[in-house]
Amino acid sequence: MEDSYISRRDKIVASAIELIGDLGLHALTPKNLARKQNISDTLIYKYFGGIDEVLIAVVNEYAAFDVNIQRTVERLDGTYLDKIKYYADTYATYYDNYIGMGAIMLHYEELLHMSETREIISECMLKRNDFVCTLFQSAIDSKEIRAVFSPKELTLMFNGIFTEGLLERRNQYSRKSFRGEIKEMLSHLEKVLRL
Repeated sequence: MEDSYISRRDKIVASAIELIGDLGLHALTPKNLARKQNISDTLIYKYFGGIDEVLIAVVNEYAAFDVNIQRTVERLDGTYLDKIKYYADTYATYYDNYIGMGAIMLHYEELLHMSETREIISECMLKRNDFVCTLFQSAIDSKEIRAVFSPKELTLMFNGIFTEGLLERRNQYSRKSFRGEIKEMLSHLEKVLRL
């Protein structure tokens, strides 16, 4: 019953995300998508001009999540370190529960080489990096953490924890949740950075 509230277009995008998560970008074809949706591949063209438009919708959905979580973090009360932890926890929870979206992060390189998605994913990455870098800079400025590393280096480490964690999860089964692993890794990093 609740499925009736989700538009066919949104269902197609969700299936595209699942396909990318399960099989990679190359699996995103009209035939595979139609099979996953149990519809004819011509019906996809009723909602999208082609598979490139589906991919653009997927990347836009990914980027929209970034914007929403950044807005939420900006409104939070608490220390900058609390905000960084909340930000990481939200992403880790999201990637734990929506594996396909985590796969988008693992396909950044490919998405940057596609003319349809280059600008969207580039802007998303740059805004994410700037946002995280600003949080680390503010945490340093307010003396919550030591300047052992520059904010840019900390941002690279932060992103690396996510990327490597996602890759590891795809290569081998882990008994821990991704969220648990991220919390553990950030806890170790926090110990090094604390005053």
